[in-house]
Amino acid sequence: MSEADLDTDDLSAEKLRAIIHGAEAQFKDPHRRIAEMVENAFNPRVDDGFQLGPPVDEAPPKRKPIMATPFKWIAPSAIPPRRFLYGTHITRKYLSATISPGGVGKSSLALTEALAMASGRGLLGIEPPAPLNVWYWNGEDPIDETQRRIAAICKHYLIPPADFEGRLFIDTGRETEISIAKGSPRGLTLNDATKQELIETIHEHGIDVVIIDPFVSSHEASENDNGHIAAICKRWAQIADETSCAIEFVHHARKMGVGGSGDVTADDARGASALLAAVRSARTLNQMSKEDAEKAKVEQPRSHVRIDDVKANLAPPAEGARWFKLIGVPLDNGGNEGRGDEVAVVTPWRWPDPNEEVTVDDVRAALARIAQGEWRLDQQAKNWVGHAIAEALGQDIEEKSVRSAMKLLVQKWIAERWLKVVKRQDQKRMMRDFVEPGEGP
Repeated sequence: MSEADLDTDDLSAEKLRAIIHGAEAQFKDPHRRIAEMVENAFNPRVDDGFQLGPPVDEAPPKRKPIMATPFKWIAPSAIPPRRFLYGTHITRKYLSATISPGGVGKSSLALTEALAMASGRGLLGIEPPAPLNVWYWNGEDPIDETQRRIAAICKHYLIPPADFEGRLFIDTGRETEISIAKGSPRGLTLNDATKQELIETIHEHGIDVVIIDPFVSSHEASENDNGHIAAICKRWAQIADETSCAIEFVHHARKMGVGGSGDVTADDARGASALLAAVRSARTLNQMSKEDAEKAKVEQPRSHVRIDDVKANLAPPAEGARWFKLIGVPLDNGGNEGRGDEVAVVTPWRWPDPNEEVTVDDVRAALARIAQGEWRLDQQAKNWVGHAIAEALGQDIEEKSVRSAMKLLVQKWIAERWLKVVKRQDQKRMMRDFVEPGEGP
């Protein structure tokens, strides 16, 4: 029976019986196939490569049997190393993810890193191994918004177009849709045609890194279904493996930390946890807190963002983390109509170093004060050594920014051997860590 015989406007009982008879003759599991064919007859749909059923003489595809492979020793020196493309976050043949609340700057960061990789420049302090071919796909914004961001980045960092021409590729989901899978009450349908088109495009242009911004726009399944998201990530991993490229997901956080406030961790990624399980590297972006702004003496904390390379609820102290700052770059594209666009651009920012304003005389005065008493390493102790240093420098230890600075100074001076830590008994005969002057500057 041919597809032409299925006139859905006049689907008679005779035609239904023919469908049933054909299904029974062609398939080992007729009941499931009968239901599918009847539904398609009433509700025809267009799917990539969809057919009512294979021809009678077409053999089913052979599946590779499951077998246990004996281990064969390979000398460690012969094992190929991981092929890192940008720091240790973006790696060939692996998935990675950047997780952030809205409005923090994740798309700006993704494009700045894309330009860094395409131009071979260490714009944010990370040097790519070589100029790379990068494909940035934004599923939400129009193409001119991405062009504005690229123009602003190039203007700020003085990057001529020739430095990345032919290596940067950009597309928008409004014009080039990517739907790698589609969910329905009946389950998940993986789109083989989309997978093949992606593989062919990556091969054609020699793409090293694919950035999908955001991940949720690349599929039509429930983002809360662990089974669906796991299957979708597996499909993306297959693409990365077959093309030897790296795939980076830009992903939304479902909340601003616990209870809607506080830092976002990788566990706060929106939707199913299967995404976090599937990626090799995950990192989070968080705006600077008011407390950290007081420590660092920053007046506009919302423009300062911390990057934590984590895959769980772990993050370094604020003063030891990677930071960037968003600045506005005017495009001067207003013409005679007035002021043009101002676009946020990601720039490097580092936590203030308290040593920068400390002189050699300050260090010597602090060491002399420490030599006059007994000072503990423990910050909770009343005789914490930070009190002695702050007193010698004329600082108020009760201020949060000063206390934070003294903490860093103690760490740095111990590393420089200007201070030394010794263990001995306190007045209660308990072993404690005390701090004494070391080799002064």
